[in-house]
Amino acid sequence: MKRNMIRGLIAAVILTTSMIAHPHSAASQMMRSCAGRSEVVNFLDKNFAERLTAVGLINQNAMLEVYAAQSGTWTLFITDVHGVSCILLSGDSWDTMPALPGVGA
Repeated sequence: MKRNMIRGLIAAVILTTSMIAHPHSAASQMMRSCAGRSEVVNFLDKNFAERLTAVGLINQNAMLEVYAAQSGTWTLFITDVHGVSCILLSGDSWDTMPALPGVGA
């Protein structure tokens, strides 16, 4: 079990590092890839008109958030329990899929 946790942690670190090393639109315009959540949210609102679109709990210490705009830009970031958010990915052409019949009913 510990081996799987370590592998997952290593994979997350590698993914985060590779995404930070290759920034996209929102991330490249920020001087830092991590900041206080309110700073990140305000930046996305002011510069891209992005709003919270999806959220998921990663574990007891972090949640994943997706912000997207009607123009199609989107940003995915993780926020920890201390309120620090780190941008992982961003892009364009976001499209919200309709819910499947019977799912979430």
